[in-house]
Amino acid sequence: MGQWLADNFFNIVTTVCGTGLWFTAFSIRKDAEARKEETKARKVANLLAITANHRELWKEYLNNPNLARVREATADLAQKPVTLAEESFIDLVISHTSSVFEALKDDLLTSQEGLRRDVRSFFSLPIPNAVWTKTKLLQNRNFAAFIDSSLKKS
Repeated sequence: MGQWLADNFFNIVTTVCGTGLWFTAFSIRKDAEARKEETKARKVANLLAITANHRELWKEYLNNPNLARVREATADLAQKPVTLAEESFIDLVISHTSSVFEALKDDLLTSQEGLRRDVRSFFSLPIPNAVWTKTKLLQNRNFAAFIDSSLKKS
């Protein structure tokens, strides 16, 4: 038995190690697939949370007649300046948009292909644009650059 073991030691070790490596590779692949699925699930959960926050934010707009001018393309700020209620609402929109921007930057959300168009259509309106211009210096530099570059695109 001792001689047989000595003669076949290399074959036994390579068989055992090869099987172990195969199981290790299989396990690593399964773990990677599980992490990928967890990442997908987390991104969807984050998107659902962002959507819920978005819905609550815009409910405020729809239920508050003091915010009716916010989405008016013809709002005349020389005749009637931005109100405190309007400014507060726009500040909430800016915070929400900043959160979405940061989550996308950190790959915590699925891609939002229409985000730049959405930002441009909202922040180009007179009231949101006036509030943005006033408060953008308080924002993170990368976020401010994102909003400003979105406004410049045609």
